[in-house]
Amino acid sequence: MNLHANNRRDFIRTLGAGLAAAAFSNGNAYSQNAKRPNFIIILADDLGYGDIEGFGNSKIGYHTPALNRLASEGVKLTQVYVPVPYCAPSRASLLTGRYPFRNGVVHNPCPDAGVNNIGLPESEITIAEALKPAGYATCCIGKWHLGHRRRFLPTNQGFDEYFGILYSNDMRPVQLVENESVYEYPVYQPTLTRRYTERALDFIQRSHDAGDPFFLYLPHAMPHKPLAASEEFYTPETPDDLYADVIRELDWSVDRILEKVKSLGIDDDTMILFLSDNGPWYGGDTGGLRGMKALTWDGGLRVPFIGRWPGKIPAGSVQDAPAGTIDVFPTILKLAGVKLPHDREIDGVDIMPLLTGENTGAPHEYLFALKGVNLAMVRSGPWKLHLHSPGGIPNRGDDWIDPRGPDGVTLVAQFEQARPSEYPGKTAGVDPKPMILFNLDRDPAETRDVSSEHPDVVQRMKAYADKILANWPEFERPDQFEGGLRRVTGGRMDFFEEYNQ
Repeated sequence: MNLHANNRRDFIRTLGAGLAAAAFSNGNAYSQNAKRPNFIIILADDLGYGDIEGFGNSKIGYHTPALNRLASEGVKLTQVYVPVPYCAPSRASLLTGRYPFRNGVVHNPCPDAGVNNIGLPESEITIAEALKPAGYATCCIGKWHLGHRRRFLPTNQGFDEYFGILYSNDMRPVQLVENESVYEYPVYQPTLTRRYTERALDFIQRSHDAGDPFFLYLPHAMPHKPLAASEEFYTPETPDDLYADVIRELDWSVDRILEKVKSLGIDDDTMILFLSDNGPWYGGDTGGLRGMKALTWDGGLRVPFIGRWPGKIPAGSVQDAPAGTIDVFPTILKLAGVKLPHDREIDGVDIMPLLTGENTGAPHEYLFALKGVNLAMVRSGPWKLHLHSPGGIPNRGDDWIDPRGPDGVTLVAQFEQARPSEYPGKTAGVDPKPMILFNLDRDPAETRDVSSEHPDVVQRMKAYADKILANWPEFERPDQFEGGLRRVTGGRMDFFEEYNQ
């Protein structure tokens, strides 16, 4: 670990000298003298593939004009995969370009479950850490979920500024943190999207005024439960419409950021990426895909992805080749003229050729997904092999009481939350079990197992997995409270110290 940490520090110190020599042209890297681009990543939490228009949306009221505009002025990638169908490992891979089995984040930190020792290792290099030596101002606003102890905080992972909740907005103690101090406890969640947006606009303005290239990472809280929308977007006269209210406010946020970038005249110098960390919870829409969050059907793993950069990414284009969120890290570094770390395996690749349409082929021979400590899925071309069961429909009825639901005291949000009857994905098809194979070009809803018809494909896909599993690390089980969740009290950064494991 110490050797790796030293390599990390050495790499970060020399990044400034690693700017590419070639001037930027058609998506190639910048030179030291060229103006470096700005990067904005807007990450929704638990947003389904079909929760926005243009990705299979079928629900009335989910209108997303700003996201429609973002896509019409850029590119939609229709088959982008996260490496895990839930929060923390997905975020770790996005920021490091490495699968969870490499960066070590395979579980979610959960303070109210007593899982306090998990976080992104200090030896890992984030996008922010890689960009800082190249002169970038860096800011994270929103959900971190890569560790809530001080050594894991965003300000220790390359971000100059942080404002947000350090884990999911339903995990007690829900408290807003500014840099390394508690800003608000408890949190009035209906104004979260608005406050995050205002903070983001302020950072963009200040970076522009200072003349600095910037990296803004905006991982919104919504539409993760508890759903919450501000008064301007909340429609209590239609109580079953709260999810749509939340989506409309997220869309408003995108519109404000677009307008800000345009008003400052930095439109042509700014790449904006919009995506989700995994599939939807109850109330969302998978766009016709099977499953939901926490399951390795495509409804849990495939996410909407939009990239916009006027003059660099052709407007209104659509690319269908499978890619991964692991590709964001190397793509941004290449565009900023920053060399990739040389002391570790980077699983992602530069997908700028896919974003521009210069190369429309699949950037990977195969992609993986995990669930917990297990390698769960392999995707190659049109084929998807489930190494383990992708999971069945959770056994919950509408009388289910969410232990992390709004209580008006520590979780402050609208009380009318989505119910289990609002299952977001398709349910029909072959029973979930290990080693089932699907041709997603012909069967995107994963209904018909074709493993017996294509044993050669199964063998090839399993060989991909076996190659990785040959050096699979062992992971310790996380510490957690006995007896389930606790109503952990917040108001300070080291709240977890008073709770015995």
